Amino acid sequence: MKLAMQAVLAILLAVLTDTASSQNASDDANKSNNPLNLAASFNVQNYFTPSIFGASGHTNDFLLRPTVPLGPNNVIPFPEIFRLTVPISTRPDPAGGYNTGLGDINLFDIFLLSQGQTQIGVGPLITAPTATDRTLGTGKWQAGLAAVAVNATKQRLLGALVQWQHSFAGQRDRPTVQSLTTQPFVIWNLPEGWYLRSTGVWTFDLQRGWYYIPVGLGAGKAWRSGTTIFNAFIEPQYSVAHSGNVSQWQIFAGLNMTFGK
Repeated sequence: MKLAMQAVLAILLAVLTDTASSQNASDDANKSNNPLNLAASFNVQNYFTPSIFGASGHTNDFLLRPTVPLGPNNVIPFPEIFRLTVPISTRPDPAGGYNTGLGDINLFDIFLLSQGQTQIGVGPLITAPTATDRTLGTGKWQAGLAAVAVNATKQRLLGALVQWQHSFAGQRDRPTVQSLTTQPFVIWNLPEGWYLRSTGVWTFDLQRGWYYIPVGLGAGKAWRSGTTIFNAFIEPQYSVAHSGNVSQWQIFAGLNMTFGK
């Protein structure tokens, strides 16, 4: 009888430990995938586009994305999240071959207005014409707004990131720029930090009328080392609707590192 009770207790302890471990892994995946998580992070991500509608060649964007949270403080009563995107881009050269170099740098500042299971943030953004070649950027200063909404549970993370921007200065011989991007994201957590993901960025060139709507299906895994959460993923994406010389399909992959929380 005593041995039977010990066996039952051992099984219960194993189940509870496994459940707690699974919940912790889901929490880590949610934190790493949540753009409104109030923790510093550094993401290394890459978009490879091997096929473009109506054009030959390929493109690539290697993205460095540090995120820094601040506040709240006596001046601003809301937490802020700064995210910088520094692209190293590759584009076809009209004269032949490819150009690779720095693209246009983007920065947004999100004010976290609502916390809890559902989070909402909004704030300004700016894009600087830092491209080292005409083929790698717009040649225009741009400004606009970014908004994020996230709803998280142990099982999944749902949300969207919307960015609108319009050019206001820059090279006079370059066309006006106005764009809207919408990134709905669905993260479905699995055991041991694994998860499924769909995070295609719907891009609308409001000036020329071009657009493409990619839908992705990929997978990733989050794991913790000390106080740092690592998150590696890969997600093929295909454009289910489009207009213009835009991405037909692409591969999004990366490694996210979330520090301290």
